[in-house]
Amino acid sequence: QPFSTVLGVFPRFVRELSREQGKEVRLDIYGGEIEIDRRILERMKDPLTHIIRNCIDHGIELPAQRVEKGKPPGGSITIGISQRDGGNVELLISDDGAGIDIAKLKAATLKAGLLSPEKTASLSGRDALMLACQTGISTSPEVTDISGRGLGLAIVKDITEKMNGTLDIESEPGRGTTFRITLPLTLARFRGIVVREGEAMFVLPTGSVERVARVATADVRTVGNRETISLDDAALSLARLGGVLALPRKNESETPRTSHAVIVLGAAGRRIAFAVDEILNEQEVLVKPLPKQLGNVRNISGATILSSGHVVPILNVPDLIDAAVDAGAAAAVVPAAPARTAAPRKKSLLVAEDSITSRTLLKNILENAGYAVETAVDGIDAFTKLRGGVFDLLVSDVDMPRMNGFGLTAKVRADAKYASLPVILVTALDSREDREHGIDVGASAYIVKSSFDQSNLLETIRRLI
Repeated sequence: QPFSTVLGVFPRFVRELSREQGKEVRLDIYGGEIEIDRRILERMKDPLTHIIRNCIDHGIELPAQRVEKGKPPGGSITIGISQRDGGNVELLISDDGAGIDIAKLKAATLKAGLLSPEKTASLSGRDALMLACQTGISTSPEVTDISGRGLGLAIVKDITEKMNGTLDIESEPGRGTTFRITLPLTLARFRGIVVREGEAMFVLPTGSVERVARVATADVRTVGNRETISLDDAALSLARLGGVLALPRKNESETPRTSHAVIVLGAAGRRIAFAVDEILNEQEVLVKPLPKQLGNVRNISGATILSSGHVVPILNVPDLIDAAVDAGAAAAVVPAAPARTAAPRKKSLLVAEDSITSRTLLKNILENAGYAVETAVDGIDAFTKLRGGVFDLLVSDVDMPRMNGFGLTAKVRADAKYASLPVILVTALDSREDREHGIDVGASAYIVKSSFDQSNLLETIRRLI
């Protein structure tokens, strides 16, 4: 049915609500002729009502306030519907009001105790705006019939994602806010990618899949304690689907993998790559909704029955991305080497660090973990010792005299004899440019000291050697 079948009630709703609040608001609607599954339309009535109420109550200012800001006394709300590639419909609801006050949003989050002060302070941009969708978060100073309970946008996000849709928020202080909702055309059928992880199969909506690829194990890097890969000249976080879904770990084969099947998912402006055991095919699937008692199961939005008779879960992409980010890309993609029955020589590590305190600390940590460790005071000393000995891995600081860690890594990579030697940079330099520089010169992993965890370092070393 056309969107206009549910939009007809909103002009009156806007007039009455704005009159109650002493505001002047005009509503413009475009694209009402776009057709979509009737069941989606029915479920979108409440979310649209919550968003428009939010625009009027929180967004549009009183006429006198708007005039002081150089705006016309009357505000405007626009609802625009358009059809997108991949069988999706995009719904934009925009206002020209005050925008979202991120400082107030963070203060409300802290007051509700939903996040730690450190985590809340670190959020910015889109991640900070999405705090508005947390249950119990409201910037309204009082609870009224219109707002203040912190439920409206939480309901919008929940209903949208249950229909395999996505919600994104954009806001500019003083200029207004836009809510961007992407929905499938139909709930009954859609095209999906079937993947296998261990003994289980899952379906991912094709509309959320940006691409599939095969990535060599040697091309998996660790940046800021996260697995990353480079695709289309862009760095992407990498997580194992089984780790994010908390599936039981299977026994790894004796032969380490040389490559991984990867599926890149995107939702609301975020992208992340998931490693899976196998990408099977793309096909049209018939969606079976979950029963009510399973309605709140995270990461699952429904199920389908394949032609083979297997009942396969349909994965909720926004949930998956949230879970992968929360878990820090959950599980390492590259498994640790299997235990060996023979006891070969100790793995030999070279540590380059100009600070005697840090050098001694790293040496003790690594020796206690069973490695033979030799140290160097700077890059030149390290390269000299590298040429005079046999080492399985190099751990280096970046900021050192004579030759820094970037220069040392580049020199190591330029020598064919050491081209495959794993290099881990452990440094206080945590800017994006420094991380990218470290990977560009050939570092296998880049660990920032501010988030240093010895178990993380040891796990990275075990993975690399």
